[in-house]
Parts: sequence; C-alpha cells; structure tokens
Amino acid sequence: MAFVTGDSSREWPATLDVDEMLVNGWRPHPFRQFLLKVHSRCNLACDYCYVYTLADQSWRSQPMVMAPELVAAVARRIREHARAHGLGSVRVILHGGEPLLAGHDYLGKIVEIVRSEAGAGLTVDAAVQTNAVLLEEPALRSFAELDVKVGVSLDGSPRANDRNRRFADGRSSFEAVARALRLLMSPPYRRLYGGLLCTVDLANDPIETYEALAGFEPPMIDFLLPHGTWDAPPPGRPPDPERAPYADWLVRVFDRWYDAEGGPAVRIFREIIHLLLGGSSASEAVGLTPSSLVVVETDGTIEQTDSLKAVRHGAPATGLNVVDHPFDAALRHPGMVARQLGREALSETCGACRFGRVCGAGLYPHRYRSGTGFLNPSVYCADLYRLIGHIRSRLVADLHRATA
Repeated sequence: MAFVTGDSSREWPATLDVDEMLVNGWRPHPFRQFLLKVHSRCNLACDYCYVYTLADQSWRSQPMVMAPELVAAVARRIREHARAHGLGSVRVILHGGEPLLAGHDYLGKIVEIVRSEAGAGLTVDAAVQTNAVLLEEPALRSFAELDVKVGVSLDGSPRANDRNRRFADGRSSFEAVARALRLLMSPPYRRLYGGLLCTVDLANDPIETYEALAGFEPPMIDFLLPHGTWDAPPPGRPPDPERAPYADWLVRVFDRWYDAEGGPAVRIFREIIHLLLGGSSASEAVGLTPSSLVVVETDGTIEQTDSLKAVRHGAPATGLNVVDHPFDAALRHPGMVARQLGREALSETCGACRFGRVCGAGLYPHRYRSGTGFLNPSVYCADLYRLIGHIRSRLVADLHRATA
C-alpha cells in the first residue's frame, strides 16, 4: 500500500509520502508522451471545453504561442529524460487551444527542433490534435514531409457536431472540418490520419453519430465522456446510481460496432475488451496502466493531465517549469504518482468491485470529490459498470457459441 502522511487537512493524493515510498522501493515510470500546448487560444467556442469553459481559467494569463527558445528548452529536457531512463522513442503531441493558430510552418519547426535536439538513438513520433478548420493542403504537405500524425475533433453529423462545436459567432464548423477530413482521407495524406475524437452528447442520436464518424473512414474513433466531478457532475449524469444514461448511449454504439464487419476501431470498446481478456489498456479512460503523459504549457510550466482543468483552478499545476526543472522532478509530484499506482490508487469501493481492474475508476479527473480528493469511484461509476457488464456479456455469449 502507498505510504500516506498523517496530514488530514490535505486531500488525496497530496497526502502521499513520496519520499517514503521511494525509500521503500517504489519507482516511477518515465514519461513517454509529451503534450505541448503550442498555442493557448482557440478559433472555436465549444461549450463543453475544459480549457475555456470549466473551472480552470489559467489560459487567460498564458502566452498565446510557445516561443522557439522555450521549444528548444523542452526538447533538451525530453532528451535528458529519455537518456536518464534509457528510452528509445517518445511521442510529442502538439496541442492547444488550437495548434494550427500557430501556423503549420511553425508547427513543423517545433517538430524539427525536438527531433534535432533528440539526437541519434531517440525516435520522436509526432502528432497534432486539431479542430481542423484550418487544416488545408499546405499544412498536410508539411506534416507529410515530417510524418506528423493528425487527430481531428468532430462530434458526428452536422446537427450533432454543431450542437456544441461552433465558432464564437454561432456559425457552423462542420463543413470546414469535413473538407479537411476529405483531404486527410485522400491517398497522399491517408497515412497521417490518426483518428477522430468525439465528445458524447446525450442529446445526439448514438447511431447517427457513429455512422457519421465512420463515414469519414477514421482508423480510430475515440469517444470521450464530458468532463465532470462529483462536485460538478457532467450534463445529464443523475445522482441516481441506478440510472446510466451514458452507458445506454454507448451500448447502442457498441452493439452497432460489434455486430458490423470491418469499420473503424473504437478505442474505449477495444480497451475494455483487452482488459476483460486479461490484457492491459493503452488509454487512461479505463484500466490501471500507469500514466506516461506530461503537459507543457505555452509558458513552459509543467502540468499534469490537462483535463484536470475541469476540477478547479490550478488543479493540473505542479509548481515546476522546463527551464529550471527536469521532467524527473514532475515524476515525484503526488498527482503524477497517483496516476501510476494502479490498484493502490483505487478507493475501497473500486477495489472491491468485480470490474475494478477493468474500469480502473475511470478517467482520473472524474474521480474528484471535495474532502476525499481523487480517492473515489468515477462520477460515471454507474455508466462504466453497465457498459463493461454489457460488453462482457456479449463476449461471454460469443465464447460459449464458439465452444459449443
């Protein structure tokens, strides 16, 4: 069991005694994913955005763009971290805000700087996560030259997408994104296509949403649950534990996806199936795989997962920056440690649950409750339990038929 201090005035995981844990043999897992907030503003006004519309408003004081000299400092810290831990490859994700507001030429320069600083022996895979309204052919040509993968955010059909993902003046964003996706699907750029990210909205029809996304032929669809906590529950998540509206929505998509031949991978379904069959997860949304991701803001501050901005102002902060601190210092932060503890980071409720290893208490920010911190089940506990149970039932039924 992880060591904790006796300070009852602080919430878990701030009560973790990391020094004592290290003395007793615990060791952190190195960072392998570096999410760089290269631009802190956005050209859309998505009404569920955790950066701009939820508890943390630190974007207001951030520089708009990560400066070249700061990129070089980040790159040197990545090299230092990789060498210290014997890593042969890392992944750099260009993020925002909207990263393309920095210009595709500058994004290419960032990738070149990081790879140049990495030196021989360290492979730097690069990706950009974009809303795609500025994703035009010159940008794709640049990304193709540098082999930068492209992930796009889209919430489904025009009706579904424009319910939440609009320009600040209320204009639709769908057609601009659709044009970009058609370019990304074309033969010269298809290899760059990382997939689609869709935030679930209960007001949208699940099958219509899935079919619209699948129509763009992504290699992967990533369905995200809207961010929320026990203190500020997500929209439509009732206090009644017998109700599971998000599971009901996702179960309909799962059955459509599972019964079809071919089609895109769906990350949450794939990861749950892997976990049910005894494997591990590559996603922080489910399972107990230690987190390997760290965030760097446009001013060089080192942060935990940026979705913690949904919890409270300053929740992702570590008090560190890349100019003065190595990434190893962030590995000792209690919040980082908590996301690497596996079962020891689960509440008693989750530890006793039949699906505790599979669910893993869900996404870390969704566990927060004032007083107990992050040592709680997910606010989506009922939804995750029902979804995992449904997927398990489908798998068991198929296995029985296969062995009959």
